[in-house]
Amino acid sequence: HDVHTKEIDLVNRDPKHLNDDVVKIDFEDVIAEPEGTHSFDGIWKASFTTFTVTKYWFYRLLSAIFGIPMALIWGIYFAILSFLHIWAVVPCIRSYLIEIQCISRVYSICIHTFCDPLFEAIGKMFSSIRFTVRKEI
Repeated sequence: HDVHTKEIDLVNRDPKHLNDDVVKIDFEDVIAEPEGTHSFDGIWKASFTTFTVTKYWFYRLLSAIFGIPMALIWGIYFAILSFLHIWAVVPCIRSYLIEIQCISRVYSICIHTFCDPLFEAIGKMFSSIRFTVRKEI
C-alpha cells in the first residue's frame, strides 16, 4: 500500500472532518433579515445567488492560483517538522531519559543514605509527644 499513489476521494474531500466547524458558511449564516425588515424578494434572491456564486468561484480561483504553491509550502513544512521530530526531538528526549535515570539512581541513594536516618531520628523524637484537646466552658 503506497501512500504516494493511492486514489483520492474526489467526493468526500474532508474524510477526517477537519473543517466541519470552520468553513461551512452559507448565505443564511452571514446575512439575515429579521421580521419586519425585508427587502424586495427579487433583491433577496439576487443577493443569495450573488453571494453563493461569488464564494464558489472565488474559492476555485484562489485554489487554482495558490493551491499548488501552498501545497508545496505545507509539504516542505511538514517534511521539516517530521524530520526534526524523528532525527532530533525523539533522540534528545530518549537521551535525556537515559541520563536522568542514572542521575535519579544516584540521587535516590544519597537521599536514602543521608535523609532517611535523619528523618527516622526526628520521627522517633517527636513520636512520644502527645496532645490533648480539652474544651472548657
